[in-house]
Amino acid sequence: MTFWILALSYWVHLLATVVWLGGLALFVLVAWPALRQQTLADNQWLALQKRFLPWANGSLVLLLLTGFVQMTNDVNYNGFLALDSVWAGAMLVKHIAFVGMVLIGAYLQWSVHPAMDRVQLLAGKRPNLAAAEQAGLQQQEIRLLRLNLAGAVLVLLCTAVATAV
Repeated sequence: MTFWILALSYWVHLLATVVWLGGLALFVLVAWPALRQQTLADNQWLALQKRFLPWANGSLVLLLLTGFVQMTNDVNYNGFLALDSVWAGAMLVKHIAFVGMVLIGAYLQWSVHPAMDRVQLLAGKRPNLAAAEQAGLQQQEIRLLRLNLAGAVLVLLCTAVATAV
């Protein structure tokens, strides 16, 4: 029975990874250049972000739960913060990067996106001010998305190191 729970955990973990990292890559590598080339409107960009949020949040929860199942069933796991091997070091860096990515995502979701909504509401009353503020928010957002994508690449590198051990 443990075999099937672990196999299911790996499968769900991989699916959640594809959804989360695929979404990040889509925004940074496809949607952002389209927005800059003005083939994607500001409101479409924000709508895409909002539609992706439930998927991203669900993926994070699944990654956390399935990752815990996998880690505690790994032969290299010797206890909480037992840094006695390359595997443990890779897992520590991986978890630090994961927490950083969660914090960036939370900041985007509960600070940057609401600010973008407010700017869009103000656009009718003060178009010049709103445009400048919107541009600043978009620059901040893309920096955070790129940082999140870099964190994702680090998580995958640490996963590769831990798997190779």
